[in-house]
Amino acid sequence: MAPHDDQPEVKVEAMASEALNKPISTIVIFIAMHTEALPLVNRFQLQEDHDSVFPKGVPWVRYHGMYKDLHLNIVQPGKDPVLGVDSVGTVSASLVIYATIQALKPDLVINAGTAGGFKAKGAAIGDVFLASEVAFHDRRIPIPVFDLYGVGLRQAFSASNILKELNLKIGRLSTGDSLDMSAQDEASITANDATVKDMEGAAIAYVAELLKVPIIFLKAVTDIVDGDKPTAEEFLNNLTAVTATLDETVAKAIDFLNGKCLLEI
Repeated sequence: MAPHDDQPEVKVEAMASEALNKPISTIVIFIAMHTEALPLVNRFQLQEDHDSVFPKGVPWVRYHGMYKDLHLNIVQPGKDPVLGVDSVGTVSASLVIYATIQALKPDLVINAGTAGGFKAKGAAIGDVFLASEVAFHDRRIPIPVFDLYGVGLRQAFSASNILKELNLKIGRLSTGDSLDMSAQDEASITANDATVKDMEGAAIAYVAELLKVPIIFLKAVTDIVDGDKPTAEEFLNNLTAVTATLDETVAKAIDFLNGKCLLEI
């Protein structure tokens, strides 16, 4: 009789250990808006992929290239084909990151972008947060267990050394498909104990967990949600300056990641 294979859970643990100790090679950076992505594309001299790994006809965009020992990929949902605006929100984000992970098999996903922050939780314009956990605030399903599914609380990959090296702030991220905040959203965000809010993070976290890829979140604050200025106005006024801060932070993170394995970040 042939010898039995190792127990399945032993194999899984061995594979997980190998992945954690392997030098990071391929990184995918998901950024929702072109304005946020362009400084990084230019900084790392990435080229647009014209022989796309994505399905024919979709507006999704990929820039790629080598930086030191890293294969860098920046992916975006691109412009809405009808309205010509950035395809922000959870639907586009989840589709793009699913297709990207399937095609490129990255060692690490980084979701970088701008976000609203709460001054009551210590956020200020220009702060960059590393998200500890992510959740939804607009998927309200008041049925036992379905309510937890709706919130979809997930932990980000622990990146304590990046946190220290870049002197970042840390806090929970809450995701919804609206830029503004209704009273119901506010109650859910408070329940999520969130410091920052965005329109993509929790959806990307769902896909990354599904496909077993580690993910970290770098979110730069453009507007104070619980402040006295209109959110849209404050966001647009601060977008350029805060995007520059985000660019610097992501660049430092990439430099830090070069030559390291997941256990070292």
